[in-house]
Amino acid sequence: MSIPVVDPERYDQQLTAKRERIRQQFKRFAPPELEVFPSPPSHYRQRCEFRLWHEGEDLYYAMFEVDPDDPKQKRVIRLDDYPVASRRINELMPSLREALLECEVLRRRLFQVEFLTTLSGEALVTLIYHRQLDSVWEEEARRLQQRLDISLIGRARKQRLVLDRDHVWERLDVEGRTFHYQQVENSFTQPNAQVSRAMLTWARDVTRDSQTSDLVELYCGNGNFTVALAENFRRVLATEISRTSVASAQQNLVANGIDNAVVGRMSAEEFAAALKGDKSGRRVEEMALEDYGFSTVLVDPPRAGLDEASCRQLSEYSRVVYISCNPDTLEQNLESLSRTHRIARFALFDQFPWTHHCECGVLLEKRET
Repeated sequence: MSIPVVDPERYDQQLTAKRERIRQQFKRFAPPELEVFPSPPSHYRQRCEFRLWHEGEDLYYAMFEVDPDDPKQKRVIRLDDYPVASRRINELMPSLREALLECEVLRRRLFQVEFLTTLSGEALVTLIYHRQLDSVWEEEARRLQQRLDISLIGRARKQRLVLDRDHVWERLDVEGRTFHYQQVENSFTQPNAQVSRAMLTWARDVTRDSQTSDLVELYCGNGNFTVALAENFRRVLATEISRTSVASAQQNLVANGIDNAVVGRMSAEEFAAALKGDKSGRRVEEMALEDYGFSTVLVDPPRAGLDEASCRQLSEYSRVVYISCNPDTLEQNLESLSRTHRIARFALFDQFPWTHHCECGVLLEKRET
């Protein structure tokens, strides 16, 4: 791992390099002009985690970097600030470190700190220890929580102490609407809130005029796309395997007044089997799949992408919206999907500036036979 070097004056240069790389990589699929959505050049990550490094009486935030002189070794890099992280995280870093230095109870055997923040400034901090936490720790932690105006969680082996709450509420303004998202500690959320807004805007744009048909969404997470796309469709059926994410997605439907969407806990593979009639049971019956008329499927898979069976399943839909965090597996999946579909829209979202990672969005439309 190498720690990103943030240099705002070079941002356009690094974005141009990504744009050209993606254009060349997908050139053979004959996509339309690539739509590019930039990130803020700095302070764009709303969540970060750091090791807490102890040296005598001192302690500081740290990350690890591979030693170029000895690739088997990692160097400890001290971080007093972190331009990648949100401004709220950068405000909290010195204040939290100072408070920890002052309190032996809070600093003892503390080895990791995790920050989760929002655009409006809400902050949830998790302190992770190599020891069990007791009532004395909790008393000091409550003082710290009030002092820094944060929500605080303490973690240790088989122990999780939530002092206030275990989530924050992100608010994303998209096309004149404000969407509210519960984001839970230690579960997946989009880290770059500004780029997430761009992704939601793009996804809404490519799925307009679909009110007479239904959307099925796989890997829906906390309902990030589900909430924003619901008004574009008659109904939405979303699935997700993570119990925490499903609970959060259901909360987000309620918070946004969405009454035409359902989130079910089921893997993409199980759902594909249910659609084909190869899987039964209470959860399948509750979905009432026979009542839907799916025209569009949205997938936002993990970095491994989709397996061949899932690609075959997707090929049956007239429209596929594919959000990818790994261009290499997207490329592999398009080898299959391009047999039945053409690329109608193609986007690059710079979710992770100063790294080689790219997030892509593809709208695929069924070829005429």
